[in-house]
Order: sequence, then structure tokens, then C-alpha cells
Amino acid sequence: MSESVTPRRPVVVAIWLIFAGVVGWIAAFSLTMERFHQLQNPGAAASCDFSVLVQCSTNLQSAQGSVFGFPNPIIGLGAWIAPIVVGMALLAGARFAKWFWALFWLGFAGALTFVIWLIAQSIFVLATLCPWCMVTWSVVIPSFFVVTLHVLREGVVPGARVREVADRLMVWVPLMTLAAYVVVAVLAQARLDVLAQF
Repeated sequence: MSESVTPRRPVVVAIWLIFAGVVGWIAAFSLTMERFHQLQNPGAAASCDFSVLVQCSTNLQSAQGSVFGFPNPIIGLGAWIAPIVVGMALLAGARFAKWFWALFWLGFAGALTFVIWLIAQSIFVLATLCPWCMVTWSVVIPSFFVVTLHVLREGVVPGARVREVADRLMVWVPLMTLAAYVVVAVLAQARLDVLAQF
């Protein structure tokens, strides 16, 4: 009887999930506190309001800032706990079933879809760049890439070739992330002429 091979512990993935979760949670907490401050002090500027272009107030007070009837950052307060817990569990040696990874990926796919919509609303409708929102964007995008490739490495999609390609692509996540950031920056510059504001 052949001895089974123990899979490698995804330490880098785990550390990234913890880091992204902490950063995302801090951004969500900061935005939530800013919203509470505005509700208690109507007309008060948020501490992250730096200019007409770079500010949080417009985004927080807009309909886009409360898509589900409550401030969007509250979603982040709950959702960002998940990658922290999963990352810590992976560091501790936990192994998850394929269905778990599929659901975890769906969560990040939903997060990325929401973020893409919010980016479009911020740039093309609200004409503002919210600092804490951008922090959220900056961790959701690479996290989606990391989770997608890790899920494929875990065999959620059958096929040795799929796992092999996903494993090779993992080292390209920083470049893919940079490319995504450049796309957002170009859109912001084309629509808002960001450089002229400085």
C-alpha cells in the first residue's frame, strides 16, 4: 500500500489572507466610524476628506454608500473576519474540503464584483476617490487572484493540468495586481484628471 503524500501547507496564501483581512477590516472600521461621526454631526467633514476629489464624505453619504440599506463598510466589518480566520487555520495546519474552497472563492468573487461596481460609481458617477475605499480595493483585487489560483491548485476544478497552471501562475499575482491597479489609475486619470489636482 503506497504512502500518501502530505500536501504542502500554503503558508504564503495564509499570511496574505491574514494581512488582507486585517487591512480590509481596518478600512471598514475606519469608514464605519466616519459614518457614525457624520450621523452624530451633520455637515461635519470626515477626517479622510482631503479635497473635492479625494474624500470619503461624498461616497459615504451617497446611495451607492448604502446599497443594502445600511452603510457598506458594515459588510466589511463582518466579511473581512473570514480570510483572517481561514488564514490562521491554514497556518495551524487545517485542511478544507473542496466545497469549502468553492464557497470561499464565491465570497471573493462577489467582493470583487461589488468592488468593480463601486470603482465605476466612484470614478464615473460620484467623481471622487475615497481613501479608505481605495484601501479596500487594493486588497480585494489581489486577494481574488490569490484565492482563485489557490482554489484551482486545491483541485476544485478537476485536472492535473489545471492545478499545474494555477501553481505556476501564483508567482504572477503581483504583476496581475499591478496591471489591475494601472487600469483603475488610467480610468481615474482619464475621467477625473487626477494629476491636475496636485
